[in-house]
Amino acid sequence: MVAKITTPKSIEAALNYNEKKVQKGNAVCLYAANYLKEAKQMNIYQKLAGFERLNSLNERATTKTLHVSLNFDPSEKISESKLQQIANDYMQKIGFGGQPYLVYKHEDAGHPHIHIVSTTIKADGSRINTHNIGRNQSEKARKEIEQTYGLIKAEKQSQLRNPGIKPVNTEKVIYGKDETKRSISNVVSVVFGQYKFASLPEFNAALKKFNVVADRGKEEGRIYKNRGLVYRVLDAAGNKVGVPIKASSISCKPTLDNLEKKFAVSETAKENLKTFVKAKLDDCFSKSPSTMKELMEHLKQKSIYTVLRQNAEGRLYGITFVDNQNKIVFNGSDLGKGYSVASIQSRLSNPLVDKTIKQDDKEGDYSSGGIGKEMIIAKDKEKNLLQGGSKENILDVLLTAKEQFGNTPYSLLKKKRKKKRKNPNS
Repeated sequence: MVAKITTPKSIEAALNYNEKKVQKGNAVCLYAANYLKEAKQMNIYQKLAGFERLNSLNERATTKTLHVSLNFDPSEKISESKLQQIANDYMQKIGFGGQPYLVYKHEDAGHPHIHIVSTTIKADGSRINTHNIGRNQSEKARKEIEQTYGLIKAEKQSQLRNPGIKPVNTEKVIYGKDETKRSISNVVSVVFGQYKFASLPEFNAALKKFNVVADRGKEEGRIYKNRGLVYRVLDAAGNKVGVPIKASSISCKPTLDNLEKKFAVSETAKENLKTFVKAKLDDCFSKSPSTMKELMEHLKQKSIYTVLRQNAEGRLYGITFVDNQNKIVFNGSDLGKGYSVASIQSRLSNPLVDKTIKQDDKEGDYSSGGIGKEMIIAKDKEKNLLQGGSKENILDVLLTAKEQFGNTPYSLLKKKRKKKRKNPNS
């Protein structure tokens, strides 16, 4: 369990942060401690009043708010009642057990976590000292709670919480080569050094999460023929932007030759971790996802990034899983027959929903010109009226002037009359 403590300037800021999450459906207020009413029976103003009543007793104090987040490992499944109990134990251990506080369960991240909002002003007007509370009281409470509830220790989560790799900011790299090279090098060095992959597509699957791709160029091109490799930045649409960076210019030397050496080594290491990835997938399937998108959301909560491969018609023909916790990449078919994209689609309860995404995209592309879509709508409307409409409606269609989308023929253009020039000598 990782505990983080902040002391916002106002209780309103901390309360609004959590309540806005609730309004958006990304959080729920689990519990209201030392209030006269339960959390579900109060609105935001009643919750705020409970804090302000105590805050008004001490006008000299500058720090009156305590905002805590307790973060758990993605693999841990903790019930709401247990989360509430953990929150109560934690607040008791850090000296806030008698204070009013609100417990919020957030559901907008890949790991379970709760937020606790409280006031430092006691009923007698005195203030609870929060100096070094994170290092002293909180750290002791955290270790005791981990032991009591059998939670994964914070030390084991540190690598997952701070993976040391950030997606490339595409808005910055387009401005210059230095920014591009530095950003790409940071991403490639971590993925090349820490992840296990057995092919260039698997390597790219891991890179894609961080907006980077290893590019061999076109088969008929000079780079491809000379076994060269460059690294490019990808924008949100998957388009290559910015300046390409040669693999040989990056410090870890992620050239094609060095990658192929790593492919062979990773193949053996991947076998030992295959069961862990399959267990995560099976757990997600146990939740009966109806669509591929829903399955991907479940996998995301287990730190697995999913890459889908589609042909020009939008048909899925491949799937790759990137386990960012174990730092390993698997093609679905490599895990077994039951994990290929065809098998996965057959296991979904409503796989046909995913097909509409591609169809919607096609319509959006077609309508980008504006004119084509308008003509189709007009023709469909006319066809419907002629087939099933009344005589009056048919007459309306026939007599209504149609909008002309095409260009006027040259022969019908009105010729401009040439102006006669005045003779300056006349």
